[in-house]
Amino acid sequence: MSEIPWLTIVGLGEDAPEGLSRASLAALDTAEIVMGPARHLSLLPDVDAEQIAWPVPFADGIARLIALRGRRVVVLASGDPFWFGAGSSITRLLEPDEWVALPGPSTFSLVAARMGWPLEQTECFGLHAAPLTRLRPELACGVRMIVLLREGAAVHALAAYLCESGFGDSSLTVFEAVGGPRARQTNAIASTLPETEFAHPVCVALEVTGQGAVLPRASGRPDVWFESDGQMTKRPVRALTLSALAPRPFEHLWDIGGGSGSVGIEWLLTDMSLSATCIEPRADRAARIVQNAATLGVDRLHVVQGVAPDALEGLTPPDVVFVGGGLSFALLEWLEVHLPAGTRIVANAVTLESEALLAQTHARLGGDLLRIELAQAAPLGKLRGWKSSYPLVQWSAVL
Repeated sequence: MSEIPWLTIVGLGEDAPEGLSRASLAALDTAEIVMGPARHLSLLPDVDAEQIAWPVPFADGIARLIALRGRRVVVLASGDPFWFGAGSSITRLLEPDEWVALPGPSTFSLVAARMGWPLEQTECFGLHAAPLTRLRPELACGVRMIVLLREGAAVHALAAYLCESGFGDSSLTVFEAVGGPRARQTNAIASTLPETEFAHPVCVALEVTGQGAVLPRASGRPDVWFESDGQMTKRPVRALTLSALAPRPFEHLWDIGGGSGSVGIEWLLTDMSLSATCIEPRADRAARIVQNAATLGVDRLHVVQGVAPDALEGLTPPDVVFVGGGLSFALLEWLEVHLPAGTRIVANAVTLESEALLAQTHARLGGDLLRIELAQAAPLGKLRGWKSSYPLVQWSAVL
C-alpha cells in the first residue's frame, strides 16, 4: 500500500470554489478522478481530472469507488463529511491508511454562527433519510435545534409535525444554500409558515415553543405515551425494570414478550447508541409496538413476531435480556444454554407459578430477587383507600 492515501474526501460548501482550502484545491489539482454528486461537481473550479457523478441510490457508488483503488481519487461531500455526512459510509470498507479527509465548515456551524447559538447547547439532527418523529423526545419549550432536511417540501412537513405535536408556536428560520451566493433566509412561525417553495439544500433553525406534551427524561414515562391493549409493564414497575436492566452505551437488548414495547422503547430512549429486538407472539401487538416506536421517534427497534425460545434462533446476540411475558422453564433453560457468559438478564413474574420458577432459578444461579408491591389511592365509598396491584417478583442476574 502506498504511503500516500489514494483517496481524499473533500468537504465543500455552497461557497465553493472560493471557500475551498489550499489543501483541498491541491488535492483537486493532482487528482486523476473526482467523484461526487452532480450538484457538488457543478461547484468545482476547472480541473483536469475525470469527473464521475455519484449514482442514486448512494450505496451504488461505494463499489464503484472501491474499484478505483490505487488511483488518485477525490470524493466530494457536503461540509464536514463525518457529521451526518457521507464520510463514514465511504470509509467503512477501507483501511485507515487508504484515505484522508479535508472537512469544511458544517451546515450546523454556519447556521449556529448566523443564529448566535452556542453549538454545544443546540440539538443537531440530520433527517435526510430519517423520519421527523426522531425529534419527538427533544420537543420541549426553550430547546434549540438545527435540522437538516432532504428537500424543500420537508420544511412544510416539519411545520405541520410541530403543529400536530402542540408546538405550532415554535419559531423557524429556514436556510437555503447557506453560505453560498444563492443563500436565502426565511423567518416564520410553524403554524403560519407561508406557502413558499424552498430549494435544496435546506435546513431549519428551530426554537421550540408551545403547549405540547413533553416526554420526560427519566425512565418510567407515563403510560399514556404507549398505545396498549392492557398488556404493558406499567410505569412504576417499568422504572424499576429499566434500573435493573442498567443500559450501557452500544448494548443490544432482547425484550421477550414485548406487549406494547414500552420496556424496549424506553431502553432505546436512554441512549442513541443502544439497539433492541422485541419478540412478541401476537401480530396485533407486534404492529402496535412498531407504531409506538415510530410515535416516540425510536427507529432502532427490530420487532420479531414469534414465540420464544424458537423465535430467538438467529437473532443478533444480546448483551441484556428482559423477559416480560412468556416466562417458562423451557425459555430460561434455553437462555442459560445459549447466551454467552456475562449476559445480564431481568425477568418479571406475577403468577404464583412463575414466581416459584424465578425463586428456583435464583436459588440455582444467584442474582437478586425483588418482590414489588404497589398500591394506589382510589375511591372507597365516600372516602379513599389503597387499591393494591398484583405483587410482582423480579429476578435479575448475570449469567
